[in-house]
Amino acid sequence: MMNRAVWQISAGPPSRSYVDVFLQYGVGLIGPGDAGPWKPGRDDDEFGGSFVRRFASEVQIGDVFLLRTGVSTLRAVGIVASDYLYLEQFDDVNGWDLQHGRRVRWYPLPEAYTFRDLVFGANPPRLSRVLNPEVLDYTERFLNSPPTDWQRAPLPKLPPEEPPLEDIPPDLPGLADLIGTARDLVPLLLDRQAFGEHPSEDELIAHFVVPFLRALGWPPECIAVEWQHIDVAVFRKLPRTPENCHFLIEAKRLGAGVEGALEQAKGYLETLGISRDIVVTDGIRYRMYSSERGFEPVAYANLVRLKPSALGLFKRLRRP
Repeated sequence: MMNRAVWQISAGPPSRSYVDVFLQYGVGLIGPGDAGPWKPGRDDDEFGGSFVRRFASEVQIGDVFLLRTGVSTLRAVGIVASDYLYLEQFDDVNGWDLQHGRRVRWYPLPEAYTFRDLVFGANPPRLSRVLNPEVLDYTERFLNSPPTDWQRAPLPKLPPEEPPLEDIPPDLPGLADLIGTARDLVPLLLDRQAFGEHPSEDELIAHFVVPFLRALGWPPECIAVEWQHIDVAVFRKLPRTPENCHFLIEAKRLGAGVEGALEQAKGYLETLGISRDIVVTDGIRYRMYSSERGFEPVAYANLVRLKPSALGLFKRLRRP
């Protein structure tokens, strides 16, 4: 019988999963975090419900976390290794503010394991105590099966905190205007009651992506929208041929999760018979993947939450 509490914790929806962040840095994270650290006496309404309070005050060192994706699929099993922490460096995890944290010793499953039944409920919350006998039995057998040395392994280092970017490069005045517009509009665009349905991909391309490229020095004739079924193709010179394509952009709806667009964009490159860098975006968040490095992510910027590292993305995307 389990002598410690077992909790399921969400790793995000499939389109915006952050499993890799949890495993890489040895953390369990939960949001919303922008309201600041949880402290006794703070109202649950400040954090969108009781989840943050339970995460901070009820979870104990030595408890078990089951890292869940989807409704009933496990990706890793972990042992909680710290008290509650407020970690500023996780204020933008694939667009989520997840500063509420715990250190966790994770063991990633060789293959995702899906329970046959809805053992966490039909609509599992971001965090909940697990009482289902089938899950508790699975967890106990997992913890008692070799290897077990991971349960005492050193924790990986946390990423350094990165302060906000204070100044936009003065030679990019159009970019400063666009960033101001994004910061003003995004709260409205995400408010279904005030705005209605989220803007389409085409709207985001028109209002944000193309102005972003123009601010980085690209002239209109080098920016092709819906070229060869690609959302946006950027050309180093004319004519607009595959050989002259400099990089391509695949767009998704705001809040839908941009990281899942990479494979679709790689398919376009394969069809064209070329290898080029890829940028995925929802108009606000931009993540760049390098073709020379096997499409590993190399640069990132969130226009409403800019960090100094965003300058690396601007440099890579500026017109040569």
